[in-house]
Amino acid sequence: MPVPASFNDITQDPSLENYIGWVWYEKEVLLPLRWLQEDFNTRVVLRFGSAHYYSIVWVNGVQVMEHEGGHLPFEADISSIVQGSPGTPCRITVALNNTLTPHTLPPGTIQYMNDKTRYPKNYFVQNIRFDFFNYAGIHRPVVLYTTPSVYIDDITVTTTSSDNVAMVQYQVSVVGSTLYSLSLSLRDQEGKVVATGDGPAGVLQVLNPNLWWPYLMHENPGYRYSLEVKMQAQVNGALLEDLYTLPVGIRTVHVTSTQFLINGKPFYFHGVNKHEDADIRGKGFDWPLVMKDFNLLRWLGANSFRTSHYPYAEEIMDLCDAYGIVVIDECPGVGIKIPESFGNKSLQHHLVVMEELIRRDKNRPSVVMWSVANEPASELLPAAYYFKTLIAHTKALDPSRPVTFVTDANYALDLGAPYVDVICVNSYFSWYHDPGHLEVIPLQLTTQFENWYKTYQKPIIQSEYGADSVPGLHSDPPLMFSEEYQKALLREYHSVFDKKRKEYVIGELIWNFADFMTNQGTTRVLGNKKGIFTRQRQPKSAAFVLRERYWKIANESSCLPPIIKSHTLFLK
Repeated sequence: MPVPASFNDITQDPSLENYIGWVWYEKEVLLPLRWLQEDFNTRVVLRFGSAHYYSIVWVNGVQVMEHEGGHLPFEADISSIVQGSPGTPCRITVALNNTLTPHTLPPGTIQYMNDKTRYPKNYFVQNIRFDFFNYAGIHRPVVLYTTPSVYIDDITVTTTSSDNVAMVQYQVSVVGSTLYSLSLSLRDQEGKVVATGDGPAGVLQVLNPNLWWPYLMHENPGYRYSLEVKMQAQVNGALLEDLYTLPVGIRTVHVTSTQFLINGKPFYFHGVNKHEDADIRGKGFDWPLVMKDFNLLRWLGANSFRTSHYPYAEEIMDLCDAYGIVVIDECPGVGIKIPESFGNKSLQHHLVVMEELIRRDKNRPSVVMWSVANEPASELLPAAYYFKTLIAHTKALDPSRPVTFVTDANYALDLGAPYVDVICVNSYFSWYHDPGHLEVIPLQLTTQFENWYKTYQKPIIQSEYGADSVPGLHSDPPLMFSEEYQKALLREYHSVFDKKRKEYVIGELIWNFADFMTNQGTTRVLGNKKGIFTRQRQPKSAAFVLRERYWKIANESSCLPPIIKSHTLFLK
């Protein structure tokens, strides 16, 4: 079984396609001899980019870690197991379980079918309340790396700027000793040192800074400095050094009652929702696919996306930082629908997931807002305490960014909305509601916006809207599932957006960037077809409608197209 990949679509075995339960991976690797000396000054670390969903890992038969939840990295120090036996293969064994329960993220339920006249003995199904396929496997790279026994464990950077000066605040965590020295150098893209510092915390002052700007908002989007952090420590007479280089984008984010400001200037989200999803590989990380998607985003004139409905691969986030693509970073809190999923056990896990997500992505300039859930049953009574606690915890972990969750609840009944900074609302007028009646969209969408704004006086993003279209299916007048209907629906929404973005609507994110796989069902023909691109990344008619709109919005904002010197710039 290849890694990274979902296991579901790799074989011709239909039982593996929808398999629920434990699977096992095992691989032997030979480690470099210099890693294996009985040298107490070297750590050997095993790191997983992500695995779905519950993982137990052994090295040479010794359990080294457990991790609950997909989409986020986890690692373990395996030095004591592999060192002292040079030449012996290192055997890595992983047991992985993709079962979803009311307390996992995302949640699900196992339903046993006990009618013996209709189902075989012990027959069960995994029920989920989200509309994408529950792919499973080791989805992201697995790496082995080393550090000194005293090492840089974490860096936190926040930035502020005013006039011609920027402040880069930093905190560095060192593990393994309390006796060490730290020196820091901030370099610009030409390699020139623009600021220096020392010690575990401080502020670097940058004169005439190059700010990190979004795509289509500046001629040089995605500008990043390099923060070089060097640690030195004496251990048993040996000098240990650890060096880590962190890309740093200097930018600020601020939310008013009607605007979303990046570096003090109004930012309008014209972007997409995505999925990590493709033929054969499922959710497995794949560089050519990722680069294709970014080229399509730039072609489209999209300046942003939401990581619906889970954190995306770190390599994707690196490219967002480099290209200037703005990100609403969403945790896997999708399908939270039943009261049991709002209890303390679920909340405790949700808090841990936000800690892991923020630790991973807190230094990324592209990430401008956290999303803690998608379409929860936020009208249920326990939702008030749940989201109040969850959002407060998220803000305590990272006070520098606004927090939201994405709602499809009635504005008057949503008990979580009082705690968000930006209202993100999903609606599918003339699709799931009044299907086929495009004429109702202007009134219903206008009413939606006015109700939400009158109630909360917070800026609003239309975080999902769209319609399914089967590529090549045409109908005039437009009928549902035709490419013409998808185009017509988008245009009805856009006419309302154009009125309300002059007031308090700060963004529009199409559902979806590309067609994606779902569970089988009578409303799904080989998946969800709301993409403006097919699953193979070919454009439907709606892609050209959106491209014309997004470039028009960018040009109206007096934004300059980016100057791209070389594609290799983004792979450094």
